[in-house]
Amino acid sequence: MKEPDNEQYYKRGTLAVLGVLRDLEHDGMPIMVSHARGQFISRILSADKDLLVLDYGSNDYDNQVTLEVRSLTVTAEMKGAKVEFSLEQLHEAHFGGLPAFSTPLPSELLQIQRREYFRISAPLDPVFYCHASWPEGGKARLRLQDISLGGIGVLVEGEMPGNLASGATWHGMRLDMGEYGELQVDAQLLHVGARTTVSGKNETVSTPRLSFRFTSLGPVQERQLQQIIFSLERVAREKAMRFR
Repeated sequence: MKEPDNEQYYKRGTLAVLGVLRDLEHDGMPIMVSHARGQFISRILSADKDLLVLDYGSNDYDNQVTLEVRSLTVTAEMKGAKVEFSLEQLHEAHFGGLPAFSTPLPSELLQIQRREYFRISAPLDPVFYCHASWPEGGKARLRLQDISLGGIGVLVEGEMPGNLASGATWHGMRLDMGEYGELQVDAQLLHVGARTTVSGKNETVSTPRLSFRFTSLGPVQERQLQQIIFSLERVAREKAMRFR
């Protein structure tokens, strides 16, 4: 974590660290807890000057492994900023009558304002879709290619109007992400481009690609979207590990 270029982004001292952690707690933002033996999605249940309490993960095995490891990294995205800090160990605790993790408050954390949000590729199976309306009328079903807290990239299946204008806001776009649920958003069209691939017949195939920026993502939608991104990231990592 301690790269010289990042020194200006460190928050040190109880008040500074607590301020960031309590923002994560208040907003209910999901966090990713990573260590040498795996990772899981959690959230901050409580933070004070003496103790940080994290929610248990959804998998009992992951929770037990986490209690055994030393040296963990916690990452989160909040309001366009990346938050990261290290913990030496998590201990078993209870919060509101339910199992939880506890640990001393970290002495420092890294908070970097991102120029761009972290993007994750949408899965190929099952396919995620974006349902919208073309500006001049007519329904559009677009294949979701990548997603972030800042926006989405989609591929156009079928005919595309030739007069699409960058800068236009598309209202009521519905993101259908299968088992992860749906989101309805407004987004601004930033760029009209193309994705080029080579088919099995060694032919070049060009598919129109549209890039959008979210214009009105609410706190609840941001939490849901971050949870989806973390879940997709975990699935991608687990798949990559299986093929090593």
